[in-house]
Amino acid sequence: MTTELTAPPLDPRISPTTETEHLELVRRRGRWIDNWDAEDVGQWNREGRGIARRNLRWSIFAEFLGFVVWQLWSIVVVMLPGAGFVLSTTETFWLISIPSLVGATLRFPYSFMVAKFGGRNWTIVSAGLLLIPAIALGIVVTNPATPFAVLVGVAALAGVGGGNFASSMSNITFFYPLREKGWALGLNAAGGNLGASVAQFVVPIAVTIGAGATLNLPLAGWIWVPFILLAMFGAYRYMDNLSSAKADFAGSAAALREPHLWILAVLYIGTFGSFIGFASVFPKLIADSFPGFSSFSVGEASLSLAFLGALVGSLSRPYGGKLADRFGGAIVTVAAFGVMAVGALAVVWTLPLGSFWLFLGCFLLLFVASGVGNGSTYRMIPSVFAARGGSRSAHTSSGDVSTQRKAAAALGLISAIGAYGGFVIPQVLNLSHGATGSYVHAFYGFVGAYVLFMAITSVVYLRRNSSLAGQRI
Repeated sequence: MTTELTAPPLDPRISPTTETEHLELVRRRGRWIDNWDAEDVGQWNREGRGIARRNLRWSIFAEFLGFVVWQLWSIVVVMLPGAGFVLSTTETFWLISIPSLVGATLRFPYSFMVAKFGGRNWTIVSAGLLLIPAIALGIVVTNPATPFAVLVGVAALAGVGGGNFASSMSNITFFYPLREKGWALGLNAAGGNLGASVAQFVVPIAVTIGAGATLNLPLAGWIWVPFILLAMFGAYRYMDNLSSAKADFAGSAAALREPHLWILAVLYIGTFGSFIGFASVFPKLIADSFPGFSSFSVGEASLSLAFLGALVGSLSRPYGGKLADRFGGAIVTVAAFGVMAVGALAVVWTLPLGSFWLFLGCFLLLFVASGVGNGSTYRMIPSVFAARGGSRSAHTSSGDVSTQRKAAAALGLISAIGAYGGFVIPQVLNLSHGATGSYVHAFYGFVGAYVLFMAITSVVYLRRNSSLAGQRI
């Protein structure tokens, strides 16, 4: 199966200066579509909606698998000792955090790949790249003598799954009209986020069922290969490339010069960074703090409850967006950070009680709040840029074309920067454990950070005499 990665020449019958809003869709070799205009109601109702939904379904599936691969090491590392591996706490945290570091970095180039190669083409390639870390994991965990450097290299390869989010979101942005873009992107994001939970749920079962007293750890990687191949086939057979999808380097450069991009990026590190960071480290924290509850036997299989964190965080994200639609993103984000601070503080205060279920409840509260904060912070981005562009109703208007371009670029850049939280949180916990032998000081640091983020959001976006006063951000 081969795929052409460059767009074939445009149909010579179509003038580049011709208005496309009244033209029929033109399909070309390689599943390229010309004249796509999601804002054209007639075109959208005739066939656009069906095409967009078909592409969204396969985009969600491919992105879901990206998150699965991205988070595989978060659950595999706690099983390595049972397979004969001897790792220090610091080495364990590096295996947990390195995929997030690589994934966050890859989100920058990945955000431009759809415009370069086409959404369908790049989905095939980006899904195919997931085979490398999945198969490599299945190979290296067979030998406990595998050098640590090799384990780190394979864990780093899993970062390609984190990059998939940027290209997937970029692709779906081109398919949907503004009036439906928020819901489509929310479904795409939530579907991807669920991959973290599914990985942590499925892997313990897969490696223990039928394995007897041993672990069939290579299955942690190999079981995903058929699904990745299915995603590649689905993208090849059912997805499309849009010739109208263009890279907006000028919009990205303009967005980078906007001070509010950096403010919102810091807030997104606090929300999404907390979600992906705690999702990665949750199995490790359970194993360290409550080893007796690290796994539960269900028949011949083992089950870890760590998947619940990523699950509730993923499911709560769309509700953060809905609450932001109703009350404004800034006020919902402030509330989310407040609950996150309470949740982190509750973890510290309840740990000495030795109650796993209380510990789990406090952490689930933290995950729910981070998910709500993901949705509300993401919703703030177009509102802030609309307000900065002079819109008098930034909450309901996207502003002029220039403003929309900057906002669209900012969404991709902020999602990339925010993902670095997935590296920072495990490393802060590692430093705390290395210096004091516990995670308490790290959690106090997180509480302070959430309070600081609350203050920033309030001062910049809710204060009456701020530069955006009078706008519902």
